[in-house]
Amino acid sequence: MRKQIAAANWKMNLSHQEADSLLDQLLASQHHLSSNQAVILAVPAIYIPLAVQKLNGKSNIFVAAQNCHQKSNGAYTGEIAASMYASVGVHHIILGHSERREFFAESDSLLAEKTEAVLAIGSTPIFCCGEPLSIREAETQNSFVEAQLKNALFQLSADQIVKVVIAYEPIWAIGSGKTATSEQAQEIHAYIRSVFAAKYGQNIADQISILYGGSVKAANAKEIFSQPDVDGGLVGGASLIATEFAAIINALKP
Repeated sequence: MRKQIAAANWKMNLSHQEADSLLDQLLASQHHLSSNQAVILAVPAIYIPLAVQKLNGKSNIFVAAQNCHQKSNGAYTGEIAASMYASVGVHHIILGHSERREFFAESDSLLAEKTEAVLAIGSTPIFCCGEPLSIREAETQNSFVEAQLKNALFQLSADQIVKVVIAYEPIWAIGSGKTATSEQAQEIHAYIRSVFAAKYGQNIADQISILYGGSVKAANAKEIFSQPDVDGGLVGGASLIATEFAAIINALKP
């Protein structure tokens, strides 16, 4: 059975005091996570030690990094290797978020390197894909997303690909208040799964968690997550409000 995941992406937000308070509020919320559910908090790198300390001993709640460098070490001032995150207890790393692609010109080939680097140390990549509004309006989103997946992930073996979490994010819905309908989300999630099935077989494809990311909030999470090929969400703004994110967690399929 595929893991159902509520992943929070705090992006570049919150002071240390605000982060400390939000973590306390989240931990005080009532969550009844099954063994098939997970909560992942991608906090700014500077707050990772704080989050790791607070989540120590908690079941099915993990800290994630928002990015990493593709190399294991070297003269890369300001960068952080996946192995460095692992050394402080962080084993989930978001890769290829649309903001990294847009503002930092991250290419599919670079993301292929980063994905391999994360997998090489036994950590879990949360690989983002998704189309801008122009592609959606042209109705070519399927081929656009398929190319992203093939270019960055198809060098992986079947044993490796099942360890990758996919986050589909319609770029036109991120922070815009617009959200793909649950039917639209299901349609492209099913297509993404079919892309993996064509390459690796249906059994492997059925093991890959595919999250939806794009203005997920408490009011729409349950409907979106109820779709058969939607395995939770990658949540931005709503994850900065404890009550909102708690409700999103509780909307996960059992």
